[in-house]
Amino acid sequence: MSKPVHKTPLDHLPIRVVALYHFVEIAHPQDLATTLEAICRQQGIRGTLLLAHEGINGTVAGTPEAIAVLSDALDEMISGPRMEIKYSAAAEMPFRRLKVKVKPEIVTMGVEDINPSIHAGTYVDAHDWNDLISDPDTIVIDTRNDYEVAIGSFSGAINPNTTSFSEFPKWLEDQKQIWEAKGRKPKLAMFCTGGIRCEKSTAFAKRIGLDEVFHLKGGILRYLEDIPPEQSRWEGDCFVFDERVAVGHGLSLTDYQLCHACRVPLSAEDRQHPAYVPGISCSHCLDSLTEDKRRRFAERQKQIALAKARGVEHLGDAYSTGQIKVKTPSASKEK
Repeated sequence: MSKPVHKTPLDHLPIRVVALYHFVEIAHPQDLATTLEAICRQQGIRGTLLLAHEGINGTVAGTPEAIAVLSDALDEMISGPRMEIKYSAAAEMPFRRLKVKVKPEIVTMGVEDINPSIHAGTYVDAHDWNDLISDPDTIVIDTRNDYEVAIGSFSGAINPNTTSFSEFPKWLEDQKQIWEAKGRKPKLAMFCTGGIRCEKSTAFAKRIGLDEVFHLKGGILRYLEDIPPEQSRWEGDCFVFDERVAVGHGLSLTDYQLCHACRVPLSAEDRQHPAYVPGISCSHCLDSLTEDKRRRFAERQKQIALAKARGVEHLGDAYSTGQIKVKTPSASKEK
């Protein structure tokens, strides 16, 4: 019998969005992927699930009842402590298709033999996070990529200016040398969107000898859900990896849209820039686009508009939900 449908602050919306991850040994990830894909297709669930020997990661969406069925199945098939799950809601299905894939890592750091299920740092609950990052002896690190940090972060957090998570280990090793040269072995507080990158970041930090390492349990999304705005140390919005683009406190939707050429989130002000042409370019990618790409993007946008006028779906719509990726330095998708 299914457990009760999880409630969210946006229960009036018909679609439940669930972001989940769990670091746990999976002996046969392909077998599990096949089973989960069958369940998702049967329930009309869309989105992406990644599986590896180290665990599972993904964001999917469906009706509340469908998501409850998937949650029950995951509880039965994956052992160990309960996985990290964050629920939100959307007015429309934010994904065009379902993808269930087996990968070498569920979030790509590119460092071998990292085991977050054993060696990760100390969890800090959202309600205790403000006290930790207010401590002047704590160095607060945003482990996300530059385009995510650009639209919001915690006050005083360091931005590593990475374009992909695989750049983070070298950045942290370089920082460690700087701290050591100053005679410091600091206390670190790391955070990311949903918590998964911090599991690996803190495990790596401990491997290289940074022992006093903490991370925000449930990530920014849990903090925005649990902490009221008047108590918040968060500034701006939080980038998410679906058509909602960004959310604010209470996981409410904010006024960001993706550039369909480079996948960078654009504010209302960005969309007023002369370089912004819907579906074709923005101020972040205009100078890097070749004439051939501009022509192809323009034709794609034309076909999307014609398809919408006819009331049918065009494959190019998948660009707007991230199902087809244009490879740029900031197109990496990591939670």
